Amino acid sequence: MMFNVMLDIGAQLPIKSHDTDAGFDLFSTESASIPAGRRKKFSTGVHLELKVGWEAQIRSRSGMSCKYGVTVINSPGTIDAGYRGVIHVTLQNTDTEHYIVHKGDRIAQLVIKEIPNVQLVPVAQLNSTIRGENGHGSTGK
Repeated sequence: MMFNVMLDIGAQLPIKSHDTDAGFDLFSTESASIPAGRRKKFSTGVHLELKVGWEAQIRSRSGMSCKYGVTVINSPGTIDAGYRGVIHVTLQNTDTEHYIVHKGDRIAQLVIKEIPNVQLVPVAQLNSTIRGENGHGSTGK
């Protein structure tokens, strides 16, 4: 499957580090510091033309999260097929020290997924299951 990508001046094409990777690395087009406990929006300079029935998800990079406590704040963020604007990534610094993003740094992953055409049907009652209404933490640690 192929999708059209337009790049702003100075932006880098999203790439996969390995052929078997699920996500494309997204690169920052700007340098900035994210103070401890704060968030900052970064431009990638990437515009994506998705086909109807597809979405793109913006996800955190595991290395940034684990090593530096920097995550995509609304991960996964969704890009709908109708959006043609630049892809921005909002990073949250959960660490106690500031984090510096340099122009050209990999800041997030872009995962493109096909989505089924789903319809929600209102009913008076749902079928029962063993789990039932047990949620948050009901299956243990």
